[in-house]
Amino acid sequence: MGILFTRIWRLFNHQEHKVIIVGLDNAGKTTILYQFVIVVVDSTDRERISVTREELYKMLAHEDLRKAGLLIFANKQDVKECMTVAEISQFLKLTSIKDHQWHIQACCALTGEGLCQGLEWMMSRLKIR
Repeated sequence: MGILFTRIWRLFNHQEHKVIIVGLDNAGKTTILYQFVIVVVDSTDRERISVTREELYKMLAHEDLRKAGLLIFANKQDVKECMTVAEISQFLKLTSIKDHQWHIQACCALTGEGLCQGLEWMMSRLKIR
């Protein structure tokens, strides 16, 4: 899997590109996406951050994700009065996660800011394995 990402990353060369995953139903698209274990948090949604935390810990408890790394994108960082990465980390209790490597990355999905840095962390983690 790491070799595949390395080759894809070299193709991008830090230029803007879009990637789509297409397949008929039951082809395995979602299963492939789950292998990336990326969680996106809406940094403006203070009311549902506790729901995000609950779902995150349920997901991490799943047997199939036992050795998975966790990349958290703190999206919408461009919006005034959004939660900071530190606030999100505190609300999600990320420092209590001891059995998974994790990284939280500020980003703005609209502009792409921060996305490369998050994926670079994921790539570096794949190289370690």
